[in-house]
Amino acid sequence: MKRDCCIVLVLVSILSLIPADAFLVPASPLRTQASSLLTMEAKKDPQTPGSPWINLPRKILAPATLAFATWQSTFSFQPGFLGASSSVFPGVETVQSAHAARPSNAPSSAGSRVNKDAESLLRYGLPINSKEARELQEAVEGVKENIRGKRLNEGKKDVQRAKSILASKREKLLKSVRSDGKERAQELLKELEGNLDELTATFAEDAGRGSEQERAKLDLAYKQQLDASRAVTEVEELMVPAGYTVSVPEEFSNLPQLQGRAEVDMMLKKGEAGEKFEIKGKLYDSIQVKMVIDGFNAPVTAGNFVDLVQKGFYNNRPITRSDGFVVQYGDPEPQGEVHGYVPFGSKDVRTIPLEIFVAQDESPMYGMTTEDDGRGYSATRLPFQAYGAIGMAREEYVADSASSQVFWLLFESDLTPAGKNLLDGRYTCFGYTTENADLLAGVKEGDVIVSAKVVKGGENLVKK
Repeated sequence: MKRDCCIVLVLVSILSLIPADAFLVPASPLRTQASSLLTMEAKKDPQTPGSPWINLPRKILAPATLAFATWQSTFSFQPGFLGASSSVFPGVETVQSAHAARPSNAPSSAGSRVNKDAESLLRYGLPINSKEARELQEAVEGVKENIRGKRLNEGKKDVQRAKSILASKREKLLKSVRSDGKERAQELLKELEGNLDELTATFAEDAGRGSEQERAKLDLAYKQQLDASRAVTEVEELMVPAGYTVSVPEEFSNLPQLQGRAEVDMMLKKGEAGEKFEIKGKLYDSIQVKMVIDGFNAPVTAGNFVDLVQKGFYNNRPITRSDGFVVQYGDPEPQGEVHGYVPFGSKDVRTIPLEIFVAQDESPMYGMTTEDDGRGYSATRLPFQAYGAIGMAREEYVADSASSQVFWLLFESDLTPAGKNLLDGRYTCFGYTTENADLLAGVKEGDVIVSAKVVKGGENLVKK
């Protein structure tokens, strides 16, 4: 085993020397094998049977396999290099792979900036068409990034840019708001103006670098930016057309649909009485997270989840998987034969289709991945690129097999660089954890979901 671990680490080290620009991941059997090690399969045992690598930690094996897959897709193997059926990984067949063309929107390096902000991703997921709103959003979000990086001069510039947009494009912003929201939008823009004035004053305060005063200044600026961001979010939500719905194929009309968004609060406790969560040196009796469930971009998947939450399905369910990549739950019989939701009076598990909303499309596509559709590199409306992104588990080779099992992605940009995400387009992302996502790192297999409640947007659930 030590030798096997060493081989993996050496491989990863070698691959780290290859320019990230060269890393392309076209569809291939090896890529499928790599993704199967990261898969959110709705089965209890996600490992590869019969492999001597079975006991290797996922955090080592999965990135190594993925790295090898990307390396292989860049440097096509010729017969005789390792042999037509040779493989560095036992049980994984090496195949020839054509060098794929690099898409124009692909990042230039693994270090390319990834938008990991759940609130920002939700704003970009809104079905609105206001250039001015996006410009304002970008400026306000830039303040947050610069506060985090202690780039206060750049933060000041973003504040001034946001003020300029408000001053010069207020009428255009209000014109994009639906008629029943214009009065509220005017109030919000005035609040936002005040938030930006507060940020300007905070940035102007003197504070020595590295001092307690600087820390207090940054904390205050962060809170003020959060207030500004919330105002932007509400203004953009008022731009969604009244009565907006997402088209769903008739064959799925019998399934619950969420036409809009909902918020779900969930509380978790340790599996053993008296135990506490230990996260970054702190102890917690319980963990409470807030999730925004997005029916604008995944109406069927979101509707299915909200329906199950309202039924109390997830209450007292155990966490069935926690491996450093995902935290998964929702299996009613982890040791049994039924692994999904069975409606009252039925003998069959209710399943929902794979639902992928490609960024440039007008509605989601169903029953196929973006690779199946010949668009493997296409961006999705809700990408898996925030810590606590919410996805629907399914059997890897059966697209329409999801039912009740859900996972939180413990996103790490080093393992999931921009443009090389194996989940986008293959699994349905239907929301994000917007509060206490970082605490999910302490959730382990056997911990229990005490309660899950819809606290907002329940009226958006449509059932036939």
